[in-house]
Amino acid sequence: MSHEPARLEDLVVTRRELLCRSGTGFGALALGTMLAETGGLGRPARAADQAKAVQIAATSANPLLPKAPPLKARAKRVVHLFMNGGPSHVDTFDPKPMLAKHHGKPVPSNLPTERKTGAAFQSPYKFRKYGQSGVEVSEIFEKTGAMIDDICVIRSMHADVPNHEPSLMLMNCGESRQARPSLGSWVLYGLGTENQNLPGFLVMCPDGFPIAESQNWQSAFLPGIYQGTHLDSKQTDVEKLIAHIRNHGVDQGHQRAQLDLLAELNQVHLDDRKHEADLEARIQSFELAYRMQSEAAEAFDVSQEPAYIRALYGPGVHARQLLATRRLLERGVRFVQLWHGAGQPWDHHDDIETGHRELGRQCDQAIAGFLFDLKQRGMLDDTLVVWGGEFGRTPTVELPTPGANAGKLNGRDHNHYGFTTWMAGGGVKGGYVHGATDELGFQAVEKKVHVHDLHATILHLLGFDHEKFTFHYAGRDFRLTDVHGNIVHDVVA
Repeated sequence: MSHEPARLEDLVVTRRELLCRSGTGFGALALGTMLAETGGLGRPARAADQAKAVQIAATSANPLLPKAPPLKARAKRVVHLFMNGGPSHVDTFDPKPMLAKHHGKPVPSNLPTERKTGAAFQSPYKFRKYGQSGVEVSEIFEKTGAMIDDICVIRSMHADVPNHEPSLMLMNCGESRQARPSLGSWVLYGLGTENQNLPGFLVMCPDGFPIAESQNWQSAFLPGIYQGTHLDSKQTDVEKLIAHIRNHGVDQGHQRAQLDLLAELNQVHLDDRKHEADLEARIQSFELAYRMQSEAAEAFDVSQEPAYIRALYGPGVHARQLLATRRLLERGVRFVQLWHGAGQPWDHHDDIETGHRELGRQCDQAIAGFLFDLKQRGMLDDTLVVWGGEFGRTPTVELPTPGANAGKLNGRDHNHYGFTTWMAGGGVKGGYVHGATDELGFQAVEKKVHVHDLHATILHLLGFDHEKFTFHYAGRDFRLTDVHGNIVHDVVA
C-alpha cells in the first residue's frame, strides 16, 4: 500500500498553529450539527447558484475587475489635478475688486492665520470674463478660461486647519489625523478598473514626491491592491518612468514560468496565514507588473500622437503627463492624480506675482488642451476632472517672519477659511459659479462647501451614496466622508 510522502511543513508545527488547527475543528463539528438541524445542508446546489459562486470566486481572485456602481452614475473615471502648496484663489478663479480698493489698508478680521499677516494685498493679475457664461478668470489661466463654459467653479470651499500635512490628508483621504484610504483607493475599490494590464489608480508627480509622500494615495485598511501607483512623470524614458518595466534577462515565456512557480509557493505561504491582506496584495502586484510589460510602455509613449495633438497640449512636463493621462483613460484606467511637482510648488509666502505666474505658464495650456481633447473625443461627458489644492491663500500680505519666509512683503499665508476648487465634465454644470467668499476673499460665506461635501458629491457623480459606501474594519463601518458630508446638488447638471 503506497503512502504520500511526509512534507516538512506537516512535521514542524508551531504552538500557535497546533492550537489553531485543534480549535477550528471543534467549530466545524458544531457548525455541521447546526446546519443539519436547520436544513442548511439539505438543498442541492442549482446551476444558477453554482454560476454565482464562480462569479464571486472570480471577483475575489481579481479585486480589480470592473464593477457597476449601485446608483446611476454620471462619471466613470476621475482625473484629479492637484496644485499642491495652496494656490491663491484671489489670484486665479475668485476675483476680488475690493482688494484693490483696500490695498495697503488694515483688514477688519478676527480670523487667526498660521503666520502674521498685515494689510490687504491686491492681486497683481488682471481678471476678465470668458465664454458665454462670462465667468471671470485670472490672466495666468487665460487658456483654461477659454474652456470655462465646461467648468463648474466652487468659490466657497473650506477646510479645517491651515497646515499642509493635515489639509493634504483631509483633501485626499477625508481625514486629517488618522490613516484612511485615499479617494482614488475608494473609487478603485468601488468600481475596479477596465484594463487589467495597467494600474487602476495612477499618481504622477514630476521630480519626486509631494509633502506627506505616499500617504496622499494610501489604501490604509483597504486591501493594498487599491493603493495608488506613483510615477515620476518628469522622466521620458519608460524604463526610468516605470522601474523594471522590462526584463532584459529572460523572455516572457520564462518569466511566466517563474511567476507561476512563485505563485504556487506564495499560495502555500498565504494559506498558512489565513489569507493576509497585505500578502495577497503583494502577490497580485507581481501579476500586474508582469502584465504591464505588454501595454504600459505603449500607453506612455506620447510620441505616437499626431503633431497637432501634441501642439494642442503644448510643451513641457505637464503637457506630457496630461497627454499620457488621456491615453490612459482611453485604455480603461479608472483614477489618475496629477501633482504639479515635488514638495509644495504653489506655496508662495513670497514673490506670489512671479511664482504663480510661472506655475500658471507651466500648466495653463496643458489643462485647456486636455479639456478640449476630452471634449472633442466625447470623453468629457463621463470623465470628472477636479482642479485645486489643499487650501487657498490669505487676501492679506504675509509679514516677514524669521525662518518662515524670505522677509519680503509680496506673498500670502495659508488660508483654509475660503478657497476655490473647480470641476469639469462628469455630470457637473459648465459655466457655473457656486458659492462665494466675503468681499475680500478671506472666508467662505455663501453656499459653503466643506471638503467632505466635495467628496460626497464626487462619489454621487460616480454612482455611490457616500453614506452607504463603506468598508468594515476594526469593528465598524468606515466611509470616505466618515460621519460628515452633504451632496452639493446645485453643481450637478
